[in-house]
Amino acid sequence: MKNSEITIFVVEDDASIRFGLEEVLRSEGFEVASCDDGGEAIQGISEALPEFIVLDVMLPNRSGYEIATELRKRGCRVPILMLTALGGTKDKVSGFNSGADDYLTKPFDLEELQARVKALLRRSDRAPVGSSNHNEILSYGPLTLVPERFEAIWFDSPVRLTHLEFDLLHCLLQRHGQTVAPSLILKEVWGYEPDDDIETIRVHVRHLRTKLEPDPRKPRFIKTVYGAGYCLELPTGGQLDGLQDAVAMAREERNLQQGDRASA
Repeated sequence: MKNSEITIFVVEDDASIRFGLEEVLRSEGFEVASCDDGGEAIQGISEALPEFIVLDVMLPNRSGYEIATELRKRGCRVPILMLTALGGTKDKVSGFNSGADDYLTKPFDLEELQARVKALLRRSDRAPVGSSNHNEILSYGPLTLVPERFEAIWFDSPVRLTHLEFDLLHCLLQRHGQTVAPSLILKEVWGYEPDDDIETIRVHVRHLRTKLEPDPRKPRFIKTVYGAGYCLELPTGGQLDGLQDAVAMAREERNLQQGDRASA
């Protein structure tokens, strides 16, 4: 997809920052729409139907965290780059947990923003790293990846993944049984080499464990190798005995909890 075919929606209440973002994005050939109020963001995004969202955290009437959460609940899957003056680990975790794909702390260099936007767009518009095309299906043990749907078939049941979660799982699957260093994960999954931001990986590993592990607090499959990285260990043959029931029971329990929260 050409830049001229891509609309980027900017939600930023600081006029000087917003105008600067609009100018640099338009100079790259993107179409740009924007608003300066959190309360107007959802409607504006729904009308513009952008391929990318730049979202400030601190906004009038509604925070960027709330907007991102609402968009993801509505099924919006376009990349979200979150901007904030809050650079602490907890703030980054909050951003990723709300559905953001990447996080940029103010003040930032406009060239850095351009690099982040392009990296996220490349990832969302391509087959996962190592795939020859979107129809490729990768399988090992109880796991099958379906790139065209960004889905995992896990112990015979479909699991919906975000683009980031899919790419992260794909990266680990290519090296199943091996420890994958954080620097390699950041390069392959995020498409660039940010500072050693281990928390970025931790949050998304935690999300994957929530979807795949019977007990995310005691992971059996996506293991942390302290000081070295992460390792995907997939069972085969006799190792599968009893695991399918454990995974199914955990999935049913999570579904019930989600249903309880939705009705509360």
